[in-house]
Amino acid sequence: MVRVAVATLWSTPDAVRPIDRRALGRTADIPSWVASMSAEQQVGDGVLSQLLLGERVRVDEVRDDGWVRVVALQQPGVRDRRGYPGWIPAAQLAPALDSPALDDATLVVDATSTDLRATPGGAVVLANVMLGTRLAQAGAEVDGWLPVRAGDADCVWVAAADVVSPLGGRPPAPLDVASRLRGVPYVWGGLSAYGIDCSGLVHLSWRRLGVTVPRDAADQAEATRSVPLGSEQPGDLYFFARPGKRIHHVGIVTGARRMLHACYTQRRVVEEPLSAARSETLVAAHRV
Repeated sequence: MVRVAVATLWSTPDAVRPIDRRALGRTADIPSWVASMSAEQQVGDGVLSQLLLGERVRVDEVRDDGWVRVVALQQPGVRDRRGYPGWIPAAQLAPALDSPALDDATLVVDATSTDLRATPGGAVVLANVMLGTRLAQAGAEVDGWLPVRAGDADCVWVAAADVVSPLGGRPPAPLDVASRLRGVPYVWGGLSAYGIDCSGLVHLSWRRLGVTVPRDAADQAEATRSVPLGSEQPGDLYFFARPGKRIHHVGIVTGARRMLHACYTQRRVVEEPLSAARSETLVAAHRV
């Protein structure tokens, strides 16, 4: 189980660069890591995905140098039917705690990010806990703060305004969730409000609602239902591929030939009409 706010999943330990040290260890600081990189460094291919606090993994191999090969069980894909495989520092994992089912005792972070504190309004224990992270409520609210279990912490406190019960009230539409991330930098493999890629934006937006979709764009196309181009609605997905190639990009439909997406060329999440070049590679519209 992930014990840090955001853990990065690497293709191999050898892919880690000196600039990536801020993303490693128990002090993984994703905001400063992303801010420290140039635009080109943000699209290095060493990062496969990221995992959120409390996310469960299956451990396949443990190395003596502090690295663990895992499968991210909540991020399905075709690389491994169990989930998304990759490498993670052992320091970012902890034994899984017994957690309640997704019921009234379970909360989900609805703020873009929040901090977990030692006492109500007290010192920060874990900063930058992401949108979509599941927390187990551990008691009654005190002055606007809720006690929760998270990662390997038995009791920390979160602002009640930053979390909701997944079963309480009317949930937002996935497009509304994604719209909160407009302007977030494009980071290859990113899955946070500090850096995200195109399929990560889709995965995280539906994950906030308790809906699991695959991590990669091509796998997302396989797992969703095609609708005729021209009949797509806001919240549907546009998929893009070059002739004879696998799908390489996905965006969330906002209107006729408009989408919200993590744009590689602009290096941020934007909402815009499809350009002529983009329209040439549009191959399908799908519905989750």
